[in-house]
Amino acid sequence: MWSFNHTASNSPTFSFVGIPGLEAARIWISIPFCLLYFLALVGNALLLILVKAEQNLHEPQFYFLAVLVLTDLGLSFTMPSVLAIFWFNVHYIGLDACLTQMFFIHALSSVESGVLVAMAFDHLVAACAPLNYTRLLTHSTVTCLGGAAVTRGAILVGPLPFLLRTFPFCGANILSHSYCYLPDMLKLACGDAIFSGVYGLVFVLFTFAVDVVFILASYMKILATVIKLENQDRNWKSLHTCACHLCTVFVFYLPLISLAVLHCYTQNTSPILFTSMSNACLLMTPLLNPLVYSLKSRQIQAALRERFWVQRVIAGE
Repeated sequence: MWSFNHTASNSPTFSFVGIPGLEAARIWISIPFCLLYFLALVGNALLLILVKAEQNLHEPQFYFLAVLVLTDLGLSFTMPSVLAIFWFNVHYIGLDACLTQMFFIHALSSVESGVLVAMAFDHLVAACAPLNYTRLLTHSTVTCLGGAAVTRGAILVGPLPFLLRTFPFCGANILSHSYCYLPDMLKLACGDAIFSGVYGLVFVLFTFAVDVVFILASYMKILATVIKLENQDRNWKSLHTCACHLCTVFVFYLPLISLAVLHCYTQNTSPILFTSMSNACLLMTPLLNPLVYSLKSRQIQAALRERFWVQRVIAGE
């Protein structure tokens, strides 16, 4: 009866799997997920408040950090649907809601990748052309780079939901993730989804692949410039400044690449590993970025110490 109504209504429903084999422990599993999600929200919100409130953080690299934080917050807003699986045993989502979720996940991932490129450009100018830094990285330049990252993500991902909307979904429609992900939906489409698959590949090549090449080229140039410097203190300062960005790059791309490898080259992957990796891919970046910048950025550390010290003084009075 469900299959008949499903086919006739032309509005398929997709099913999330949660963590296979651990359904009985879903409430206990939700506790660490909920805690990590809360920490991600608090950490990113705190960074955003610091960048807005502290005058000494009103610099291009921290403006890019603010855009990165907003992107991470956008990605983390997918987590409530993941938590609903554990809390309320909600395993179903409609086609339109699934396509909308897929759009925002992939568009925001593209935006984050573009912001990482902009941050690499910021470090490149600071290391290789420090005298021209303020002339090249003006407020309008920062706005254009951030706007370009957002526009690129929206334009390139925009057609995908409309393309998938034209295909029938006539099977069980069980998603292998706890959220809607493009490769998953392409596998479930009953029609000829070759064009959508090719478009998805072009999207990956023109966003993540191009961005990785630019970031690598930037840091090769930065390293070559730093090695030539005679001032060892400046060498160390330049490398330390780049450390936060490099950590953020690894935190963002490693889970993404690992998940892509699982999709493409593994056929008998453990469902628990697959689901855990997909959830880590969604949560790791929003969770770790505030920690990386709090531990590595001296200016962020100074802003945190000053703000909390002032609050303690006021409370003492």
